[in-house]
Amino acid sequence: MTEDTRRIIAGPFNRVEGDLEIRLDIAGGEVRSAYVNSPLFRGFEQILEGKDPRDALTIVPRICGICSISQSVAASRALAAAQGILPPPNGERAAAIVHAAENIADHLTHFHIFFMADFARAVYANEPWHSEVVEKFKAKGGTLVGEALNARSEFLHIMGILAGKWPHTLSLQPGGVTKAPDQRDRIRLLAIIRQFRAWAETSIFADTLEHVLEIDSVDALRAWHARDAGRGSLRLFLTISDALGLDRMGPGPGRFMSYGAYPVDGAPLFPAGVWENGVIAPLDTSLIVEDLASSWMLGQPAHPFEGRTWPDEAMADGYSWCKAPRLGGETAEVGAFARMLISGHPLAAQLLHAGAANVRARVVGRLFEIAATVVAMERWVSEIIPGETFIARGRMPESARATGLIEAARGSLGHWLVIEQGRIASYQIIAPTTWNFSPRDALGTPGPVEQALRGARVLPGETTPVSVQHIVRSFDPCMVCTVH
Repeated sequence: MTEDTRRIIAGPFNRVEGDLEIRLDIAGGEVRSAYVNSPLFRGFEQILEGKDPRDALTIVPRICGICSISQSVAASRALAAAQGILPPPNGERAAAIVHAAENIADHLTHFHIFFMADFARAVYANEPWHSEVVEKFKAKGGTLVGEALNARSEFLHIMGILAGKWPHTLSLQPGGVTKAPDQRDRIRLLAIIRQFRAWAETSIFADTLEHVLEIDSVDALRAWHARDAGRGSLRLFLTISDALGLDRMGPGPGRFMSYGAYPVDGAPLFPAGVWENGVIAPLDTSLIVEDLASSWMLGQPAHPFEGRTWPDEAMADGYSWCKAPRLGGETAEVGAFARMLISGHPLAAQLLHAGAANVRARVVGRLFEIAATVVAMERWVSEIIPGETFIARGRMPESARATGLIEAARGSLGHWLVIEQGRIASYQIIAPTTWNFSPRDALGTPGPVEQALRGARVLPGETTPVSVQHIVRSFDPCMVCTVH
């Protein structure tokens, strides 16, 4: 560090699930380098070793209280693959509905409670939009904060019908779901989803979901924004983005990955793949390696099937409990915007700046995903056939290697299961925030958030710069998942 460079520790961050600290080296009024630290080790992978494989369905949802369904789906996929079974069509749809409900609820919470509140800060008091943001999004007191929480609460009644409870449901099983909804349940599900659609079309979009999803370019987005500039939360965000240059803030690595989400009849709503330089390539998960160079972990870099989670109690080297997953030796950004890009939505590529994602792109990707997923949920519910089977039965093998790859709200979540002598020999988990908030690898390559923070503006006297908070929250970190 040179004489004109100063160092600060930003954090712990509030409005984040789990603990997060970031070391920032600052010079010339901007961040020159960032080091992301996940300071709390949890060790779920060690807890799972030696257990009956079916115990994973009880244990892994408790990794996190806000995305526990995602953990359940990943575990059930791994166990289904180990048994060689597939859920029936009704089971696929019911699982997709439950999973989508949680992901939408997470997007809703992120936008209304975690992200937009930062624009109500006094630093923006002279901006013409500030008073509206304070009225609608100020922490605890914003009018839309309350509305969103009510809409979320009503929407999550889906869990009561299909999951029995939330979080930590046991209704999701390797061969489908334990709850077989009848015709009355179908009607209730459709009513809940359509009620949520009506609220989202009024409050978030001030337009129909279908019209929003037809926006196919940045020019079309600008025209849509200008047409009713004062209506809807998305338009308010776009106004803020234009004023603060959020389309150029927080550029990530420019490489994106998705495991694919909501497979129904063999076709996922959001496909798997890797996007780089305008090309979408097939995903090869055999290329995943977890690097430990900057982690407080013992062992060697390895694929999750061979890797282990052994904490270095001496914390001799490194600066985070988070491992550094790499795909073919390179970083990859994951999340809703990655899914939008890999799905081929024409707007997504135009939201990039210099080939990288940014704060605007990540937030728009999340809100567009709400629209696309609600439309799909209506279709899945209408396709459920009461009276037909919702679950397939299987037998757990004495030995197996299997993966459960899914998309949580924050991005790609993978479970790698090894069964030996009827017990879990190894269970490795790589969460979305592990990808995005990873530390440097052996080559010194920063993780996606560490890259995105370089160049962030730092105002005089700031200890946790507001630009840093915008960038960090644009990734929506879930730190308790990060360190398993």
